[in-house]
Amino acid sequence: MTSTEVTDQGLFPAEHRALRELYATARHLERHWSRLAGRLGAPAAVPLWAGAHAVGALLAELDTRAATYRLHGFPAAVGAGGRLADARNALGDLFLERNQALRLAVLDVQHIRILLGYCAMLAETRGDAALAEFHRRWETDLEEVEAGARTAAIEQGRDPQGAIEPAQPGALGRVGQRIGAAVGTAGEAIDASAAARAARRLGGR
Repeated sequence: MTSTEVTDQGLFPAEHRALRELYATARHLERHWSRLAGRLGAPAAVPLWAGAHAVGALLAELDTRAATYRLHGFPAAVGAGGRLADARNALGDLFLERNQALRLAVLDVQHIRILLGYCAMLAETRGDAALAEFHRRWETDLEEVEAGARTAAIEQGRDPQGAIEPAQPGALGRVGQRIGAAVGTAGEAIDASAAARAARRLGGR
């Protein structure tokens, strides 16, 4: 590798961007899962709280590691993750049922684990074994977090009525649920229409 292929911090440009994305997505998960745990309550809250705590530890260690490369996630990258979480907490879960919100939350940690694997490969390609080990260790450590959230999401099937209750408690969540149900009903009506049946015939389905 030539010296022009890394930034002033000694990182690949792709690595620099990936690390900032890691800051943002980890902060998003930490804040979103904490608030979602408060909304859903036990038993779903248990793996969500555990996951938020684990990712908080990841952020603390990432801050120390990244500082050696003169890369800082605060305030810009972490702030972006916090704003994304705030938007999702305020709007994203509003239209979701409990089962939907929990299943989508699993994707948060899957995203981070894939990103950690990608960061590890970048560091390894650059010859930085220590940073690669950090990323791979956290990718492995978060496997348990992902498994816990995934199990909680699947277990929602044991409570069919509770699974379709609003993820956002109170009147606001009920309004969101009614809007979501109305959109679903409209979609079903469109799918059952003569125009839709004709379109399916033309499409061979």
